[in-house]
Amino acid sequence: MTIDGFIAAPDGGVDFFPVTPDVLEFITGDYPDTLPTHVREQLGVDVPNPNFDVGVQGRATFQPALDIGVTSPFAHLRQYVVSTTYESPDPAVEVISDDVTERIRQLKAEDGKDIYLMGGSRLAGSLLAEIDSLVLKVYPVVAGAGIPLFTAEFGPTSFRLTGNRTLEGGTVVLSYDR
Repeated sequence: MTIDGFIAAPDGGVDFFPVTPDVLEFITGDYPDTLPTHVREQLGVDVPNPNFDVGVQGRATFQPALDIGVTSPFAHLRQYVVSTTYESPDPAVEVISDDVTERIRQLKAEDGKDIYLMGGSRLAGSLLAEIDSLVLKVYPVVAGAGIPLFTAEFGPTSFRLTGNRTLEGGTVVLSYDR
């Protein structure tokens, strides 16, 4: 996200984020499971998932994969898309169309690794009460406007800082637990 809390431009674009070599090194080393499968292949990342075995995203976050013809962007995870209008043509991608919070609670209750909430803002806002921890990359950029990290009603929710790491190019990684 940007210094001022945006995860994308107003039109959903993310190409202004400076994905520098140090950021790529951090992601491939610590969070390779957050890379789409086709990107993992391009980067030569072939490791077991250290953090997540389930990925959940909103329909708008899923759309860029569809735009390039990828119907299962995170084949290394169990994939869920939250949408009331989308029907997945790919059996590897399950659509959650109602009672999202209950379905997330069911997934959390299963044995396994953590759940990766890929985006978007409205989904993150609606699931805030279910989020146990956050890992945020804060890029050294101010956007001024855009899509915020969370879109939700006012309701302060406290987290405890559990880690911070400054990457060489100025991106800061902050870890929080509820």
